[in-house]
Amino acid sequence: MKLAHWLVLLPLLFWGCSLAPPLTPPTVSIPTAYKELSAAVAGDWRIANPADGVSRGAWWEVFRDPLLNEFETVAARENQHLRAALARIEQSRASVRLAKAAGKPRLDLGVNGARIQPSRSTQNSDSQGGDPYSLVGARVQASYEVDLFGRVRDSVRAARADFGAEQALFESLLLSLHGDVAETYFLLRATDQDLVVLRATVKIREEALGLLKIQFDAGGISEFDLARLTADTETTRSEVLALERSRAEYEHALAVLLGHTPADFSVAPVPQPGTLPIVPQGVPSTLLERRPDIAAAQRRMIAANARIGVANAAFYPLLNLTADVGVESSSLGNLFKWGSRVWALGPIAGVLMSLPIFDGGRNAANLARAEAELDAEIANYRQTVLSAFAEVEDALVGLRTLAGQRTATTAAVVAATRAAEIADARFAAGATGYLDVLDARRTLVTVKRAEAQINGARAVATVRLIRALGGGW
Repeated sequence: MKLAHWLVLLPLLFWGCSLAPPLTPPTVSIPTAYKELSAAVAGDWRIANPADGVSRGAWWEVFRDPLLNEFETVAARENQHLRAALARIEQSRASVRLAKAAGKPRLDLGVNGARIQPSRSTQNSDSQGGDPYSLVGARVQASYEVDLFGRVRDSVRAARADFGAEQALFESLLLSLHGDVAETYFLLRATDQDLVVLRATVKIREEALGLLKIQFDAGGISEFDLARLTADTETTRSEVLALERSRAEYEHALAVLLGHTPADFSVAPVPQPGTLPIVPQGVPSTLLERRPDIAAAQRRMIAANARIGVANAAFYPLLNLTADVGVESSSLGNLFKWGSRVWALGPIAGVLMSLPIFDGGRNAANLARAEAELDAEIANYRQTVLSAFAEVEDALVGLRTLAGQRTATTAAVVAATRAAEIADARFAAGATGYLDVLDARRTLVTVKRAEAQINGARAVATVRLIRALGGGW
């Protein structure tokens, strides 16, 4: 066999191989249980493997709020960030098709026509060259890159991993969107509850202020008591305005999440309900498998690893098979006759096989960049897992401490209400001044507002735990 034949057949020995290094799963320190869980449920945990394809369901329905359910449905349909993410998924899907197309034969139809005047030099004569003539032709050209060292296959692997990452990022964005809608909604409801307390306080103080003015005109109380109540009343009015501003901002934020303009969106004030769903704290760590951001980070690692194979393949021979068949004639009338046929196997121009010898370090730099990209994606994966555990810990400690705060605040509301009743009775009997009444009522308002804020914080913490666990349980 001739040497030229061996040069063509030798690369076929490497057919089907890949130059991408084996991807070793990065080590991440994963606890056997969350610190915030009790010892009774600590043994129910194991290392998680991403399973973001599992349906999360409409987890917000556990709050049993029809308006929240409606908002979540609208947000999933109308949010513009979500639409942009869907467009990115389509872009990534097209990139997979583009990468796969590189591994398939390509056919091109070429049509040419020319009027040619031969030169005297080519005719080896001092006289004028031959007569001008026409040349017309049509050819079908076929080309195919033999994927000897896995460049095309690794490109497809990288594109598919990128596509999977985009799908996971879409699920992550959807989970965050549903969480943001729920959090904003409950913050708005907590503000409504706070406003109920403050507006009732303003009304009571305005009525008391009218009575104190009558008593002051009659000389029954000092100007000091009247001034103190007036100051407290105006301060509370100012706090009402501040809360109304906060509520409007929450409403505007909710409108944007739902894909509406703030001017065309409003939510009727309704105090937040006092009951919340209980998220089981003994949920196994397999729920972390549902976190789409972890799956996206994992697939980005796979894509980066495949690109190392693409970069490595650039150091090895590139084999292109080409063929050319068609017709060519000096006149259109003879173009499609049997004698006008032409064909060629192998490149008419260019080379059949190429091997880089000197490229100024381009291939080495491209390989170093691909390896650095993989290192970065491994670090991002580790950070994503650590952040996921931290988010669950934060939500668990939030629910635990807020439950204790709620118990203490409920007892404080009962005690403050009784203290205000006693102060009112003592003032009516003339046993104390109105300053004691103001102090008692101020304390009652403070603990009632704290109760409203804790209710809102508990709802938000519940949403954050569900989101941190990947949505649903």
